Amino acid sequence: MKALVLTMIDHDVAASGVRHEMFPDERGRFGAFGGRFVPEGLMAALLDLEAAYVLAQADSSFEAEYRELLRDRVGRPTLLHGVRRFAELLSVPGVRVYLKREDMAHTGAHKINNALGQALLARRMGKRRIVAETGAGQHGVAVATVCAMLGLTCVVYMGADDMRRQESNVTRMHLLGAGVRPVDSGSRRLKEAISESVRDWVANLDTTHYLFGTAAGPAPYPRIVRDFQTVIGAETRDQILRAEGRLPDYVLACVGGGSNAIGLFHPFTDDPRVRLIGVEAAGLGVDTGAHAATLSMGSPGEIDGSYSYLLQDEDGQIARTHSIAAGLDYPGVGPELSHLKDTGRVSYRAATDAVALRGMRALSHTEGILAALESAHAVGHLLEMADGGEIVEDSVVVLCLSGRGDKDLAVAAERLGV
Repeated sequence: MKALVLTMIDHDVAASGVRHEMFPDERGRFGAFGGRFVPEGLMAALLDLEAAYVLAQADSSFEAEYRELLRDRVGRPTLLHGVRRFAELLSVPGVRVYLKREDMAHTGAHKINNALGQALLARRMGKRRIVAETGAGQHGVAVATVCAMLGLTCVVYMGADDMRRQESNVTRMHLLGAGVRPVDSGSRRLKEAISESVRDWVANLDTTHYLFGTAAGPAPYPRIVRDFQTVIGAETRDQILRAEGRLPDYVLACVGGGSNAIGLFHPFTDDPRVRLIGVEAAGLGVDTGAHAATLSMGSPGEIDGSYSYLLQDEDGQIARTHSIAAGLDYPGVGPELSHLKDTGRVSYRAATDAVALRGMRALSHTEGILAALESAHAVGHLLEMADGGEIVEDSVVVLCLSGRGDKDLAVAAERLGV
């Protein structure tokens, strides 16, 4: 099977029209990226979802309920606070480092922002059954949580290898009432979990909503997920202006599929003096082939219903990936982040497993904060930037701590010899 999860036809190209400057445009495109590369059977469902979302956006009661639940059940706004002892490790005079603490949101990661919004949208559409994919397990836990809150049936697909790596999150999903279904095909990881979720959705369109967890996939998912995650960047912008009286010089986030990154970056994209840096998983090294550095090492193609950067071989076959962090172990990425690469607005870097472990250890030792291995890639890369003289004096750095590291204790202990 080529670099496609489904048999793909770009219906949006066939229905082409005038391109708008705002993104996504009417075809679900971010520049050259995005669109709907799906079989005919899914087009009606995607268009219904898009129409329902547009109506929900215009409904003040939907927005009010979402904001109320973010405050009362998720715990927003999450903290943005300075980490002075960690900043001292950078050895850069006057530098201030702030963490956006998505790890302090209910369920321990940013994933609940999107899960809550989409679950409310599904209920509005009359869909009482939710299917979802998960890699690191945090999205699955978030979906199971909001389904329990709203009285919805929940089924989560998860690669068998990821279930082994993230056993604690599998237990959490079961306790929250979700059905967790292992996927044993292919690499037994996130890509295959997405494929199984789509198959389930196609077979149960009348009753089921597919609650996609990242800002990728066919339109309108990249827009929907971005919009629900933009609460991260909007809060950060207000908080850093109060703390520093100005915008940051550097904004960093880890990048897998891209939901925490685009959620943080989006409110800053029109501020060219703010350097936006996405940190991908270099695994054992980008020269080894055992990595998941899609934007750093990949090329454009179709995957999971969208045209974006992906890791593929010369024949268009999706490449196998590796990362110590299950949430970054994915061969694709969202179309908006792909567009921001081609425009040069976001700089993408790659951090190895070893760099991520360095970041996890440094932050825990200096601040008492145990970061998820996904977020630790950005933490470790910030240390490398300082080592290389890339951070200027008296600068302000904001880094998204997208999740907490409880789920990674077994993996980290094994690698660190604890």
